[in-house]
Amino acid sequence: MSEATTAKLTELLTLFLKSFKSKDGSFKYRERLSQLPSRGGKSLIVDFDDLNSYDIDLGLKLLTEPIETLNSFDKAAYEALRWENPSYADKIRKDLRVRIRNLPDKLSLRKLTTEHLGRLVAVSGMVIRASELKPLAMRVAFKCKKCGNITHIEQIGITLKKPTKCERCTETKNFEIDEKNTEFIDYQLIRLQELPEELPPGQLPQYIDVNLTGDIVNTARPGDRVIVTGIVTVEQEYSTAGKLRIFKTKIQSNYIEPLAKSPEDIQITKEDEELIKSIAKEENAYERLIESVCPTIYGYQTQKEAILLSLLGAPQKILPDGTTIRGDINILLIGDPGTAKSELLKYAARAAPRGLYTSGRGSTAAGLTAAVVRDRSGMMMLEAGAVVLADQGVAAIDEFDKMRTEDRNALHEVMEQQTVSVAKGGIVATLNARTSIIAAANPILGKYDPYRNISDNVNLPIPLLTRFDLIFVLRDIPDRAKDEALAKHVLTIHRKGGYATAPPIDFELLRKYLIYAKRIEPKLTKEAEDRLLEYYLQLRSMGSEFMITVTPRQLEALIRLATARARLMLRDKVTEEDALRAIALMRKMLETVGVDVRTGKIDLGVIHGKPLSERSLLETAIDVFKSLEGPEKNPVEGKRFIEELVKTKKFTQEEAQRMLQTLNRSGQIYEVKPGFYRKL
Repeated sequence: MSEATTAKLTELLTLFLKSFKSKDGSFKYRERLSQLPSRGGKSLIVDFDDLNSYDIDLGLKLLTEPIETLNSFDKAAYEALRWENPSYADKIRKDLRVRIRNLPDKLSLRKLTTEHLGRLVAVSGMVIRASELKPLAMRVAFKCKKCGNITHIEQIGITLKKPTKCERCTETKNFEIDEKNTEFIDYQLIRLQELPEELPPGQLPQYIDVNLTGDIVNTARPGDRVIVTGIVTVEQEYSTAGKLRIFKTKIQSNYIEPLAKSPEDIQITKEDEELIKSIAKEENAYERLIESVCPTIYGYQTQKEAILLSLLGAPQKILPDGTTIRGDINILLIGDPGTAKSELLKYAARAAPRGLYTSGRGSTAAGLTAAVVRDRSGMMMLEAGAVVLADQGVAAIDEFDKMRTEDRNALHEVMEQQTVSVAKGGIVATLNARTSIIAAANPILGKYDPYRNISDNVNLPIPLLTRFDLIFVLRDIPDRAKDEALAKHVLTIHRKGGYATAPPIDFELLRKYLIYAKRIEPKLTKEAEDRLLEYYLQLRSMGSEFMITVTPRQLEALIRLATARARLMLRDKVTEEDALRAIALMRKMLETVGVDVRTGKIDLGVIHGKPLSERSLLETAIDVFKSLEGPEKNPVEGKRFIEELVKTKKFTQEEAQRMLQTLNRSGQIYEVKPGFYRKL
């Protein structure tokens, strides 16, 4: 482009910035420029629609020749700012940039091809990696070691260009960079991956690296969903043999803006809104909504109700001192093989406005939370995992019991604090993971044993079990009537190739309903508070001094469930009815997993550790062992220990043998020689 053409283009763009008026008659960009000094801004944001409506040729030129047009735009912004505030214009002359937003067509990464090279595009995606911040040299000052002369070289691309020779003494090799006279700008590299909901089934997610420079660095973190406006460029790939014919596509970012923070991926029209409100007003609306959840699965009304409430959750509360109170509802399904646990989880991930499904067997701690990786350029980059990418949504984790202990332990912080903290490779960061965890696990022995407590039935640590608001056991018990109804349901689905009975609310409408309901933030009423308090105190009073009863965690779970139900019914107040439904769900859980099988009484010790009956037996066993070993701490014969336990009349022969094995396995006693034990 000739100097005359560039000058003409700059003049046209300056005129646009000075003269463009918004619908209310105000000078839109003159006002924006005048506000820059007060907030120390270095960027002028221009809406593409305004430029296109002002001059369609300028809009087309910006799309097809973005580098030249944006350079002229930066000069035009300086000229227009100098008209408003000359001193500030001179101060930020080198840093002033025009940022373009609201391009007419937003591309998905899958549609980005070679025809877009050199053009200005807008792409949407999810940030999965972000590098550390580094200075990037734009105009490097090279000092000749021989004569001291300084030569300035403009830098284009990622590799450093050196002067071919010194202008004064014709030296060709000995140059050093003079940092004081070199112009640097902030630089960051992020990786953008296509959104999970846009990913075609069975396809590998596409990704692209994006260069951020200037004041738009650090505007996006791993897990954020963004729209990037930038110029599509290429970078040559390298191998051990040298440069390859294959090039790598990159985006030189001009502007980056977050997609709506709340899940607004689906547009809700006025007609949809009216339909949603009419559903909520129906007399049996709650039952119809539950019936619409996973209609291919027969029965499980309680579990479907819990999943429905988990998809909504309660609003997260942030207290004045910065403390956050979790609003998301975590659910654990423990069940026999073939009880449709995985299907319920996959449905939850599909129905959630933002959901991810993963299997515990193929997931690591880094894949679930976050990892620090080194890029080819040598930069350390923070990469987000599944729970960070599912922020403000649902993470469905199947085969929860098959995960390695160290991988599963990474979820402790996520499930209560709802953050992921990383301190690796010199990077210390805390990422948001405000997600509901819906997990499924199989019993240790293949089938759930009703004569054993939950902690003996499932291979999960106690601290993790306590972080689930609701735990349900799905048992496969032969029952002629139920088996016949289930078989007919499955056969009908296979015969029709569709639902056995059409759900009351269509899947897409249910998703829109959930998105709409998630905007509501209900407040507790006095009646609801009284009901929840009464039930909580009732549960607390059931325990004795030595029994582990319900804790404030269960009270908070009740509040979350009641608030989620109020949201589902599109109410801004949590009513007594909502509190009663929450209590009913909690009661159903306690009646199955919260009962000590030895005593038949509710004892939260089965989830929080060991129930009172087991702890009293353990204390008895340790006392018997101590008396047998005597003050000399002699080894105790296992056979005699079992006999003494049976004599207390608290143990049967089989239970006494099991207690010996338990003490040995837990490390409280150890075998010194075959059949003889000593206490640690």
